Amino acid sequence: MAMTILTVDDSRTIREMLKAALVDAGMEVFQAEDGVHGLEVLESCTPDVIITDINMPRMDGFGFIEAVRGSDKYRAVPILVLTTESVDDKKERARRAGASGWIIKPFDPVKLVSAINRVAA
Repeated sequence: MAMTILTVDDSRTIREMLKAALVDAGMEVFQAEDGVHGLEVLESCTPDVIITDINMPRMDGFGFIEAVRGSDKYRAVPILVLTTESVDDKKERARRAGASGWIIKPFDPVKLVSAINRVAA
């Protein structure tokens, strides 16, 4: 059975790059353009892994992660942060919010799929 992935990023280009890499790896992909939309999309899917950006309008990645972790249904779903941010305080804040891992953009599709498989195991 294919893994289901929810990607949350305000960049259409990044969303399309993620979708291409993940579909090529045999995964089913749901997409959202910010944290608010991500929470809406969660109502219609049960992802095995969530990938989220940090800097987004309406609801940033930190708020999105906290909202997901506040839900009994999604509390255990691994969340990977995919962002241009690389400063340690933001990584620590994401960890405290409940992120499972951190990947810097631009991403390598092979390493991304490997990270997804690792956190989903």
